[in-house]
Amino acid sequence: MTSDLIRVLLVDDHAVVRSGLKAVLGGARDVDVIGEAADGRDIVALATRLNPDVIVMDLSMGQVDGLTAIKELRAARAPGRILVLTMHGEEEYLMPALEAGANGYLVKSAADRELVDAVRAVARGDTYVQPTAARVLARGIARKDEHAELRARFDKLTDREQAVLKMVAEGYTAPEIGEKLFISPKTVDTYKQRVNEKLGLAHRTDYVKLALKLGLLQG
Repeated sequence: MTSDLIRVLLVDDHAVVRSGLKAVLGGARDVDVIGEAADGRDIVALATRLNPDVIVMDLSMGQVDGLTAIKELRAARAPGRILVLTMHGEEEYLMPALEAGANGYLVKSAADRELVDAVRAVARGDTYVQPTAARVLARGIARKDEHAELRARFDKLTDREQAVLKMVAEGYTAPEIGEKLFISPKTVDTYKQRVNEKLGLAHRTDYVKLALKLGLLQG
């Protein structure tokens, strides 16, 4: 922050909600709502123009959702730390929001009690989550650590072994894989055996589970 006044940009697709949030934040002398937006469209340009200290961002919005907007803001290194304010509980969106680049997460049902404190915490550089989010964070970190280990083991495979693993997970047979990679089905089986030994896999379902955890089947 450049002054003692916290400059806030509100992003929510409901005008009534934005009005209510302005009323809550208006009760704090150190908070100034400097702008509003109905969704994440042109959010980078808006944040750059207004230079907010904190962007209070909904997740479920019309044309550009909150997670996408957060990623765009972070990619552009636009000004403003981001506080997610949403109707969704922590179980579903807390970890994705933080991983996208959010600095805090608050459910709307607690906004009247905690919004000002959350804005202040995020503005001074802290990460704000409710006490009820502790277990979700712990599980998310554990899963992230597990996936990091899996990713490291996967990265040690050769390019050809990685390609075979992905195609097995996608349901291709050895002859089909061989045709795509211009190798014989017997050579495909050799690669599969190497993958099995390196990653401790045995069945195609193991390939599918691993590929899903690593995001290899997305897109």
